[in-house]
Amino acid sequence: MQDIGAQVREHAGSGLRTGVTTLEVQGLCKRYGTQEVVRGVDLRISAGECFGLLGPNGAGKTTTLKLCLGLTDPDAGSVRLLGHEVPREARAARAQVGVVPQFDSLDPDFTVAENLLVFGRYFGLDDSRLRQRIPQLLEFAGLTGRAEARMAALSGGMKRRLALARALVNEPQALFMDEPTTGLDPQARHLIWERLRRLIQEGRTLVLTTHFMEEAERLCTRVAIMDRGRIIASDSPRAMIAKHIEPQVVEVHGPGFEAWMERARSLAPRVERAGETVFCYAADVEAVLADLRGRSDLVYLHRPANLEDVFLKLTGRDLRD
Repeated sequence: MQDIGAQVREHAGSGLRTGVTTLEVQGLCKRYGTQEVVRGVDLRISAGECFGLLGPNGAGKTTTLKLCLGLTDPDAGSVRLLGHEVPREARAARAQVGVVPQFDSLDPDFTVAENLLVFGRYFGLDDSRLRQRIPQLLEFAGLTGRAEARMAALSGGMKRRLALARALVNEPQALFMDEPTTGLDPQARHLIWERLRRLIQEGRTLVLTTHFMEEAERLCTRVAIMDRGRIIASDSPRAMIAKHIEPQVVEVHGPGFEAWMERARSLAPRVERAGETVFCYAADVEAVLADLRGRSDLVYLHRPANLEDVFLKLTGRDLRD
């Protein structure tokens, strides 16, 4: 019996080829009443990429995914997914796509295996073929031995892994995932990351939204930051960091942080405050570190810049609801 990876390689000739465009979006717009939630979005995602769409709450990420999948109609612009025009040919496109929604939509009345079996029937798959694939899908999701378990017996991490397995039941060329690890503990999150890496290595195209910048850095070949309905930056995570942020960061907090912050402005080219923490950004932070050494009223952390620093610089530190 073939594993999932072998099946992907077997089907490589049917569309799992790098260099081929999986998703092309041009001038995409969507308005609800007077609010324009997607404002002229352009995207081009190649087969085999893991592409991350990042942004604050309300930036338009989930709406953009729905537009790409033909689950809602655009007011302007075009979408071409796996060679199909969306929304006109959305059904044909979705037959080749797997979707992991933001919130679980597993049927609580079915067992683990029944959730996979019934979902596969929506794609017109034969029951005998589905029953052969179920053990492989459960192994991939780390759910071997749980085929007869009910949803009430599964942890949140198990349900999320089952949702991922369900998204693979139709052997899709591309997967769309809306915040795939939100609400999971670190162990469950790392297991899902490992499974997603396996899919990337097999040549699947992954499109995901996430609030975890570490997740985007670990998984994505490219990311786009979206804010107020627009794409404001797009590149590989490493290139984004190099382009938009100073390479070194010192975080400082403690009783004397306010008085020290004024001094910090003479030691680093860019200093920001968020709550009771001061962030010092520079190519060389030795002057900052030298000034902090021996100060008992301040606690500090020296680290390299990361994608979260870029995200906060471009979208701001204000809370979004």
